[in-house]
Amino acid sequence: MRSKNLKRVIALCGAFYITAALVPLLAFCPAQGATSEEKNTPAAPISSNGVFRIKDADGSILEVEETEFVIGGIAAEVPPTYPPEALKAQGVAVYTYYSRLREQSRAKDAESDFTCNTETGLVYLPKEARKERWGDSYEEWESALEEAEKAIRGQTLQEDGALLCSTYFAISSGSTDDAADVWGGDYSYLKPAASPGDVFADGYLSQASFSLSDASKAITDAYPDAKPGDDTSQWITNVERTGSGTIRKADLCGEEVTGTQLRNVFDLRSANFTWEEKDGKLVFTVKGWGHNVGMSQNGARYMAENGAGYEEILSWYYPGSQLV
Repeated sequence: MRSKNLKRVIALCGAFYITAALVPLLAFCPAQGATSEEKNTPAAPISSNGVFRIKDADGSILEVEETEFVIGGIAAEVPPTYPPEALKAQGVAVYTYYSRLREQSRAKDAESDFTCNTETGLVYLPKEARKERWGDSYEEWESALEEAEKAIRGQTLQEDGALLCSTYFAISSGSTDDAADVWGGDYSYLKPAASPGDVFADGYLSQASFSLSDASKAITDAYPDAKPGDDTSQWITNVERTGSGTIRKADLCGEEVTGTQLRNVFDLRSANFTWEEKDGKLVFTVKGWGHNVGMSQNGARYMAENGAGYEEILSWYYPGSQLV
């Protein structure tokens, strides 16, 4: 039984890290219209008996009670085997982030608060899906998430009475980034934070290689006006990096792009990477996994394993925020 559970945990970790690589496409604060006026709007009172209206990938609208959403939201983001304090930190971040989206969506009278994909477990993993995914470990792991949710029920992160854009991701490169360097916009609580435990994580380093023809095609597919020449050393030039090493912007075959755009061209795990031509291929070496803004989920795990409570974890990754 122990061997069977271990294999399931390993598989779950891989699934969660893949999800974490996709979530940034949703957890993109500026795309939600986070103007300075919105950021200073006081948070509406949140009832633990409220619901989230979520549009699933098949077009259906799910009405999910808050307690169940937080449990399913944690389950979609991190393995249930994470330390309790890391599960709690994730729960607060999930509840805060999606409560903020709900607040914004309902102010605009939108048909749903946000979107999810229950089939893949993106954003929210329903109870029946948790039972199927976790198998014999369901009762144990469900209990762990229920205890975490109960401990932080109704708690949100706020700044001056407004809900935080509490983004998170899988693994940092050793330090998180300022949101302004990745997405633009001024968020006083999304500033660089050291996250040294991430360098020990499985998945911290990854590689991706492409034949030169495939790499050239990826570039021109994304940017039809780009002109990759024979000298691959001139494909990516004028690179500017953040303090953590994340690419802020660069020139890609004559096109000015952000680090996020460059990462997306080659479908890399993060925008913190180097490259070289080797044996007729373009080889990328990548640090971390995700957009690198906000809370590192693996960093939270590492802090919890070393005695930090969830309040300390949240305060570390969202400096200046208040737990309300």
